[in-house]
Amino acid sequence: MQVVSSPSHPTGRFGLALAGGGPEGAIYEIGVLRALDDALEGVDFNDVPITVGVSAGALVGACLANGITTAQMARSVMHEEPGEQPFRPELFLRPAAGEIARRLASIPGLVAGALADTVRKPRTYGLVATMIERLSRAVPVGVFDNKPLRTYLERLFAPEGRTDDFRTLKNELIVVAADLDAGETVRFGDGPLAGVPISLAIQASTALPGLYPPVEIDGRHYVDGVLHKTVHASVALDRGAELVLCINPIVPVDTVNSVEKGVMERGKLVDRGLPTVMSQTLRTLIHSRLGTGLAAYRERYDAADVVLIEPTRDDYTMFFVNVFSFAERKMVMEHAYSSTLRQLATRREEIGPIFARHGITLREDVLDRPVHDLWESVALGTRKRRRNGGRALMPSTVATRDLRDTLGDLESLLS
Repeated sequence: MQVVSSPSHPTGRFGLALAGGGPEGAIYEIGVLRALDDALEGVDFNDVPITVGVSAGALVGACLANGITTAQMARSVMHEEPGEQPFRPELFLRPAAGEIARRLASIPGLVAGALADTVRKPRTYGLVATMIERLSRAVPVGVFDNKPLRTYLERLFAPEGRTDDFRTLKNELIVVAADLDAGETVRFGDGPLAGVPISLAIQASTALPGLYPPVEIDGRHYVDGVLHKTVHASVALDRGAELVLCINPIVPVDTVNSVEKGVMERGKLVDRGLPTVMSQTLRTLIHSRLGTGLAAYRERYDAADVVLIEPTRDDYTMFFVNVFSFAERKMVMEHAYSSTLRQLATRREEIGPIFARHGITLREDVLDRPVHDLWESVALGTRKRRRNGGRALMPSTVATRDLRDTLGDLESLLS
C-alpha cells in the first residue's frame, strides 16, 4: 500500500481508479473492495462520483456504477447468485475461431503474393525473406475471443435499474482503452465516446494484444488501455477528485523467500518456463510505470491524496495461482480480503488521518478482529453454516456448494 498525500486540505470529491489484471485481477479487486467496504465508514462504493477502470478494472468499476454491491460480486464469483449472471473466468478463454479461420484462409494468397514478388524482382525480393514476411500476416492477432464477455455484460446490465449506457448512470464512469492505429489513450464514457455501450467499451479495454483481437468501433480498432498506464488515476484527479483510491493487482514477485516458504524448489523463475518469465517481465514493466506515475502525481496534484492498494512483492498467492481452478479463485478472493484488512490495520496511523480529512474513518472493530472471514461478511457464512441475504439456504443448495468446494479442493491438490 502506497500513499501520495498532500499536507492538508478540506474534504473533497472521491474517486476510484481500478487497474487491469485479467480474471485474477478482477477477483482480487472484488476481494479488496469488499474489505474496504467493511473497514471504511463514510464510503459508498456504489455511489462514487468518478470511477475510472482499465481492462478487468473497467468490468469491476462498471458493476459498482450499476449498483451491484461488493457482496453481490463476491458471491457471484463463487456461487450462483439468485437473479444474477454468474461470473466465470472461463468467459475469457474461448478460442477466437473466426479470427483464426480468417488468418488460415489467407495463407494461399500470401504464398502466391510472395512468389509473384520474387519472380518479378528476384534481386529485390529474396524468396525466403519474402515468404516469412508475408506468412507473418497469417498469425492471428488474438487467440481468444472476448465477445462472450460483452454478451455476459449486456445481460448483467439489462435488469431494471441498471444500464449499458454511460449517459444514464448516476455517477461518472470512464473506461480506458487505447486506439491501436493512433497509439493514443481513449476514454469511453467521455465526450464523443459517451455513446458507446458500456459492455462494448469494456470488451475493447480488455483486448490485450496477442490474447484478444482488437475491437472495432466505428471503423477504429481499440485494445487494452494498460498499454499507456497501469491505473489512470489522473482522469479522476483532473475531474477534481481530492482523494483517489487506486487498486492494482499487478506486481512483480520477489522470490527471495520462496524456497523457505516452500513455494519453489530453487527460487528461480526460469525453471517455470516462458509463460512465467514473460509474466514477470510484463509485471515489472507495468509496475515500474505505475511508480513513475505516482511520483508525478505528487507534483502535478499537490492538493490531492492518492492511496494505492496492491499485493506485496512476496505475495506468492497472487503470483503462483491458477484462477481458473474453482478452489484457487476462492482462495484469491479470501486472500485479497484478509490481506487488505491486515494492510489497513498495520498502516492505520499513516492512512487514518488521510481518510479522516475526507470524512472517512477506519472501523477499528473490523480491523482488530482476530479472524477476517470474507464469506461471513457477504452473508454466506462458513461451510457449516451458510446464509444468503439473511435467509437459510436449502439443504440441497448447501450440499451442492459443499460438493463444488470439495471438488475444487481436490483439483487444487492434484495440480
